[in-house]
Amino acid sequence: MTQQERFAVRRPSEVPLDRLVDLVRAYEEHTTGVAACTREDILLETGHPGYEDNSWCLTGPDGQVFAWAALTARGDTLDAALTVRPGRHAESAARTLLARLLDRADELTAQQGVRYALTVGGVLGGDDVVPSVLQEAGFSPGATAGQYTIDLTLPPLPPVLPDGGSIRQAGPDDLAALHTLHLTSRAKGPKTEDAGLFDARIRRLLDSGGAVLLLEVTGRPTGYVLTQAAESKEGRVLELAVAPAYRGLGIGYALLTAALAELRALGAARARVLLDTGDLHDPEALGRVLTVQAARTVTRFHRFDD
Repeated sequence: MTQQERFAVRRPSEVPLDRLVDLVRAYEEHTTGVAACTREDILLETGHPGYEDNSWCLTGPDGQVFAWAALTARGDTLDAALTVRPGRHAESAARTLLARLLDRADELTAQQGVRYALTVGGVLGGDDVVPSVLQEAGFSPGATAGQYTIDLTLPPLPPVLPDGGSIRQAGPDDLAALHTLHLTSRAKGPKTEDAGLFDARIRRLLDSGGAVLLLEVTGRPTGYVLTQAAESKEGRVLELAVAPAYRGLGIGYALLTAALAELRALGAARARVLLDTGDLHDPEALGRVLTVQAARTVTRFHRFDD
């Protein structure tokens, strides 16, 4: 890119929300053939604490967004996302905002005195730009999650609960239990260690129309699932966590089918489900019990400074 082309780094708050949606949808369609991002997805991403100070967009002369990057602190990990519009400017745009992420990580390390690990997640399988730019900068591919689109036109199977099991809507009094499950689950992604930040995230989800289902066995919290309905008729299953001692008992599948049933009752015709490699005891069983319309992989890259 040249200065004559007048590309500029801006705060996302200076960019219309629809242009961020357009960026992500262009990335998804180019990489996987299907664009699924909605305004609700972007609103969830832009609501993280500290987002405004740790996020940037690269825009062109006409205001089109060519790249978007954001950073969230989670304990001793800085969890980042980097989305780049396909095309001739893609590599340059990726390097420009990756430099911002690295500089900001150095600033936070100096301010907090914490030796942070840095991760970049949300990289779709088939992306031919961001992985190479990340690896040039010393990142390595790490945990991989599955993202599935589930058909809800037919009712999902009812949840099969273990003996003594029950599912209910979680409330404010359950936040401590939810945080414990979040920290102890076998999910490979970064954890939000700060209870206050985790609570704020859950409250923000509930305020935006999302829901939290909690599964208990004889009154003991054993797992939860986060959902988000959408005006686009495509609901979201955002996170699922199961206590390690209860893996293999069907807790994850019971939560997933309950979440899908709730989204269907709210009018969703399909649901996009993100499952970490540690979420379900047997992820391959999904296709045997649910109608999976599409599946794609999402990789998280990591870098540990010496």
